Amino acid sequence: MVDQDYSRHLRKSVARIRQWRAEGPALFAQEVFGANPTTQQWEASRELVRTRRVSIRSGHGTGKSAFEAWCVPWFLTCYFPAKVPCTAPTSHQLNDVLWSEIAKWHRAMRERLPELANEFEWTSDKFRLKAAPEESFAVARTSRPEQPEALQGFHSENLLFLVDEASGIPEPVFQTAEGALSTPGAFVLMAGNPTRMEGYFHDSHHKMRDKWAALHWNGEDSQLVSPEYIQEMRDKYGADSAIYRIRVLGEFAGNPDGVIPIALLEGAVGRNVQPYGPEVWGVDVARFGEDRTALAKRRGNTLLESIKWWRDKDTMQVAGLIKLEHDQAKNRPTSIFIDVIGLGAGVVDRCRELGLPVVGVNVAESPSVQDRYSRLRDELWFDAREWFERRDVRIPDDQGLMAELSLPSYSVLSNGKIKVEGKDQMKARGVTSPDLADAFCLTFAKGSATNIKRPIAYPKASHRA
Repeated sequence: MVDQDYSRHLRKSVARIRQWRAEGPALFAQEVFGANPTTQQWEASRELVRTRRVSIRSGHGTGKSAFEAWCVPWFLTCYFPAKVPCTAPTSHQLNDVLWSEIAKWHRAMRERLPELANEFEWTSDKFRLKAAPEESFAVARTSRPEQPEALQGFHSENLLFLVDEASGIPEPVFQTAEGALSTPGAFVLMAGNPTRMEGYFHDSHHKMRDKWAALHWNGEDSQLVSPEYIQEMRDKYGADSAIYRIRVLGEFAGNPDGVIPIALLEGAVGRNVQPYGPEVWGVDVARFGEDRTALAKRRGNTLLESIKWWRDKDTMQVAGLIKLEHDQAKNRPTSIFIDVIGLGAGVVDRCRELGLPVVGVNVAESPSVQDRYSRLRDELWFDAREWFERRDVRIPDDQGLMAELSLPSYSVLSNGKIKVEGKDQMKARGVTSPDLADAFCLTFAKGSATNIKRPIAYPKASHRA
């Protein structure tokens, strides 16, 4: 039961609350937090009040997390009793992004309207009304395939289901929650980057569009996204690339001919798994100019850190950098796979002299599965794809690596073998050389430094596939 102080506060504020309730979270944020909502946020605010079912596909940096965070105290202020189940596909997205955003705006509320802010309490997994903590609260629950009940079991006169990074939510979660989401009077807000070309979130913008206010937040139209960021993404990946269309334009743009779907990459970021197995490194050595020498460190199911890279380093400098990384490593690698094409041959020789566990890899040579792939490089890329498809692997939030892994296409040759788009082909269509991604794929090479029986077969030419 609400205590008398809170009842008096509600009676005094009833006119203002009615206005916030009618106009939505944007007006609430403007008056309570001192925020300056964008045109896109105002539109979403009005649609949430009008239709109660809003799905936002968005580019990066358009303010969707802020808008979602505004909705939580808005709903708990304007409705009683009220419950706000919040979910996201990863604990990182839910706790480090959405929940910390709620804390940020609660602090802003405390500075501007302390009397209202003091009615609420923020904890690591709940945001609740102090006077009625069991009747009015928001709660954070991560959605996983093995936990499809994340949005199930909530009962209240007023419900707001808040689904962050909705494209990555497993389908069983939506299937389990279908009844609750369809409850008359329930509010549903879904938002995310449109990384999957299928699923409930995709359907809300396509075949279920008549049941949703399907909004599109294009980064090119956002007041919050800098022109410099847009130009950088366009220059680096190309305006027609899937990564630009998803992360800037906010469009569903999966590449049907891409080796690794971006949805697989997004799902692996920060996944809650434990590393296992031996540690191996992959090194892609730069040839010249804008190319980068890149170093990837993988232990079984986990890419241990963001890819390290350097530019304008000669053979001896690269060998020295690898030696330094090796000597400083807490757990040293059992094998360091280095592409021997071009400058890589000299790096392998020098690293071997230094006593490092190097294995030279010629990615232009025949693959181990000769009836399926054209070259070893093609096989390594598809080994990487199969690694992600297991869905029990983790990578850090390395946007550069994720972009590069999603860029290359592949084709099937007349002999039935698969060929992955080469670096030179990618450069010809105006996108960045996937140096980081190639280093990562090298970690899937076979062999070890202790069982080499023959000298490395260096290529005759320095041209890279």
